[in-house]
Amino acid sequence: MKNHLLCCCLLVFSISLTFSQSADLVVINARIWTGDQANPSAEAFAVKDGKFVLVGKTEETMHWIGKNTRVINAQGKRILPGLIDNHTHFLSGGFQLQSVDLRDAKTEGEFAARIKERAEKYPVRWMTGGDWDHDNWPGGNLPTKELVDRYTPGTPVFVSRYDGHMALANSFVLKLAGITKETPDPPGGTIVRDKETGEATGVLKDEAMSYVYRHMPDPSDPELMEAAELALAEARKYGLTSIQDMSFSSHLKTYRKLKEQGKLTARMYCRLPIGMTDELVKDGMKAGDGDDWIRTGSLKAFADGSLGSSTALFFEPYDSDPTTRGLPSDIILDGRLERWADAADKAGMQLSIHAIGDSANSLMLDLFERIIRNNPQWDRRFRIEHAQHIRPSDFRRFARLGVIASVQPYHAIDDGRWAESRIGHERCKSTYAFKSFLDAGVRICFGSDWTVAPLNPFLGIYAAVTRRTTDGKNPGGWFPEQKISVEDALKAYTINNAYAAFEEKVKGSIAPGKFADFIVIDRDIFTIDPAEIENTKVMSTFVDGNEVFRSENN
Repeated sequence: MKNHLLCCCLLVFSISLTFSQSADLVVINARIWTGDQANPSAEAFAVKDGKFVLVGKTEETMHWIGKNTRVINAQGKRILPGLIDNHTHFLSGGFQLQSVDLRDAKTEGEFAARIKERAEKYPVRWMTGGDWDHDNWPGGNLPTKELVDRYTPGTPVFVSRYDGHMALANSFVLKLAGITKETPDPPGGTIVRDKETGEATGVLKDEAMSYVYRHMPDPSDPELMEAAELALAEARKYGLTSIQDMSFSSHLKTYRKLKEQGKLTARMYCRLPIGMTDELVKDGMKAGDGDDWIRTGSLKAFADGSLGSSTALFFEPYDSDPTTRGLPSDIILDGRLERWADAADKAGMQLSIHAIGDSANSLMLDLFERIIRNNPQWDRRFRIEHAQHIRPSDFRRFARLGVIASVQPYHAIDDGRWAESRIGHERCKSTYAFKSFLDAGVRICFGSDWTVAPLNPFLGIYAAVTRRTTDGKNPGGWFPEQKISVEDALKAYTINNAYAAFEEKVKGSIAPGKFADFIVIDRDIFTIDPAEIENTKVMSTFVDGNEVFRSENN
């Protein structure tokens, strides 16, 4: 009798134990690149309460399957950790999806025609976005207000070049902003002028754009929500489960509202403007503040402009314009960057500083070195955003100072069409130098800089692995010695990005205890011809173990 009772008790205990271990989701028969050095590949995993609880072989997951467990037979499909984008202007991307698209306009006439069509549809609404690229046009001349004025007499037009460092204003907006022949160039900015008359052509570079920004209406809360939801849909489609954003306070408020409504389908790491330093220090903000969905504590600053706008700051003059070496930002010129950076670091906030030209990158390394020398030690994780053009001697300085190179590989194959015409062949040898960073022991992380470049991370992986410029003129790769492996590119889109946001313990790889963020793709990017990587499609995107995107072909 006692033995019978004992057996019954053991049976009840066994059933109870099995029930308590039932997973919400089990995936079997997959080819999983985990991104976990301790367990690089697997064929199955189990998910419970939004986290991976087992990663291994199919048979090991069997005891996790209960009556309510969803079981997916991946049938040999490639699975990756959820991808992370290290640098977006996310809500700008959402607004761009609603705005005029000028990126692929091949002539000035096509540019003007698209402006005309948009103005006829929305005659009094501000026309922004655009993302034009004058290097696509015959002659490569900058646009002028005369191109669009006749179509937009009462429509405010302020459309940006795709790098975001210059924009074209029509006459309506120039008048609204009070820009005349006598208006001076602001520190860190340039009003492009007609060489004969001295009148503004309509193109404003970097800080000169602030003349217009102060007159632009702020988007309403509903408009912000609509833009965010459009951007999130785009991220889901491309397998992005975390976004590291260049945010503003209104954006942060929007993400929090989406979270409350259960509509936030990507985890947000929000970098706020460094001009908010004093306010954020008073609030006690620290790097990594927040929760599983929204984190803050990193500050964004600008050291210079962009290569395409000839405002990136170099040691030597531009080959294309020997009168300039580029433009340092106004906050470098007046000392605010140094003061804010020092205060932010002392308060425990991360610095993420945009630097493109070789001189700008070197200046930021100098700044970081001073901070390390003078401030209390802590796990800083300095980031240089873009880190595009590097003086060869500075690669080792990145490594020695522990500075993360936060780069966007698509820029290499896009800018590679014309970069040598701006700064010459020799300087381009250490441009978008991903392999040089790795060889020097620098941690690199990858992203898009959307809307400057496409959000699709597989285009970024393709760019880093092939370096085939978008004009088709470099099938073997532009400076092919800077190519990297598919695995290194994936690390830069996953675990390295997680590290860059102080989140490597909770995301960036498929491992027990981490968020169950993962994607299923339609081809094995490790074995296909690298030239085909750009055609990769996401079949499913999962966040917290929940499927948030499924392709129509799945």
